Amino acid sequence: MRMIETRPLFEIRLQVPQIVDLGDTPLGRRRIATVTGGEFEGERLRGSVAGTPAGDWLLQRNDGVTVLDVRLLLRTDDGEHIYMSYRGVRHGPAEVMARLAAGELVDPKDYYFRIVPIFETAAKKYEWLNKMVAVGTGRREPTGPIYTIEEVL
Repeated sequence: MRMIETRPLFEIRLQVPQIVDLGDTPLGRRRIATVTGGEFEGERLRGSVAGTPAGDWLLQRNDGVTVLDVRLLLRTDDGEHIYMSYRGVRHGPAEVMARLAAGELVDPKDYYFRIVPIFETAAKKYEWLNKMVAVGTGRREPTGPIYTIEEVL
């Protein structure tokens, strides 16, 4: 069996100035993050993140894992629209996660932060995005997450 190969797709930086904490629900601690913008850039596409509609429906489970459910509208630098959604997980030692929650910069090697994006577009130039599997690694900074997205070949 051969190893999984990837190639860089883009890096995306999201601006997340506000998170509403709904508190403990039957499923875990529910928070909803407002994504107000951002930018993405790679060899084959680049552009900005539309501030509306965009958001992250976070669920912190009882085992300390945060599950991400994110929906974004990307606008390429040539005016095309791409819907990007992803699910992911973030977890690490309690003291590391507490530092992240406090807005501190934490080395991404100290915690696990992975996503699986899916793309949807009607733009002919970018229709190849509709047919791919992608994975991403993330890091959390005070202004929002930054992901490195890879196309799985």
